[in-house]
Amino acid sequence: IGFVCSASAQLVAVKDKNSYSYWVRIPEKIDNQEKLPVVIFLHGRSLSGHDLNRVKRYGVLRAIERGKDLEAIIVAPQTSNGWDPDKIINILDQVLKKYPADDHRVYVCGMSMGGYGTLDLAGKYPDRIAAAVAICGGGTLSYACNLSQVPIWIQHGSADKAVPVSESKKIYNAIKKCNIKADATLTIIPGGTHSSVERLFHDHKIYDFMFKHTKGS
Repeated sequence: IGFVCSASAQLVAVKDKNSYSYWVRIPEKIDNQEKLPVVIFLHGRSLSGHDLNRVKRYGVLRAIERGKDLEAIIVAPQTSNGWDPDKIINILDQVLKKYPADDHRVYVCGMSMGGYGTLDLAGKYPDRIAAAVAICGGGTLSYACNLSQVPIWIQHGSADKAVPVSESKKIYNAIKKCNIKADATLTIIPGGTHSSVERLFHDHKIYDFMFKHTKGS
């Protein structure tokens, strides 16, 4: 694994030939006594490939570039072929070893293919994820009972032509069927298209939702 520092001191590109390469963004002032939350961002199919700069085109890194301030370690991997929860967890373990990160406050969010990846990560590793936000994606129904253990906010535009809103409804209904008391919320955005929902990353609501949860509390 090679570490490449970019122009900004706190955004580091980690290249890995055998797994996902990824960005790590560390807030400027780190106090090693204080552990920081971790936000994992999973991109959609259009940003797939082997050019890490693509991952900055939308989502959490783009929001930060446009002035959003998050007191968290941001991890943004890049896949060339779908999301594998095991590979994402390996990256998380690397970050937890290297940085003052709080393993009780690990969050995941993503859109489109990254929305599916978000729910697959939380579904396979519900004990590791404190909260998840899945936007304009869907989920693997066999993970529904595991997902009922994680606070989840699923959002989808009603006018999405790329991924039908029924995909989000299906996984939400499966979670609630497993446990009616599950902390799962489905928000359908009237008139929202597949790309317009990207604005959610620039607002504060999804971060407020994630940060209010701590694993094991």
